[in-house]
Amino acid sequence: MDERRDKARHRVLKAGTIEFGGGAIDCTVRNLSDTGAALDVTSPLGIPEHFTLFVQADGTHLSCTVVWRKEKRIGVKFG
Repeated sequence: MDERRDKARHRVLKAGTIEFGGGAIDCTVRNLSDTGAALDVTSPLGIPEHFTLFVQADGTHLSCTVVWRKEKRIGVKFG
């Protein structure tokens, strides 16, 4: 499989919140790089293409765009 990412991702296990339009969905950040992340979610249904990811452990808010969706995981790029 060809690696398509610009930056290597590092495995993490951090609680996160997907925030959008007054709504919020809990998620788990499974891997992370400077440019994107993979998030475990209960269901990708209802998650918009653009949202803010809040990572509680770091206290950071990251602007995200969904790149791919699987059954219980989504891939996002930052910016």
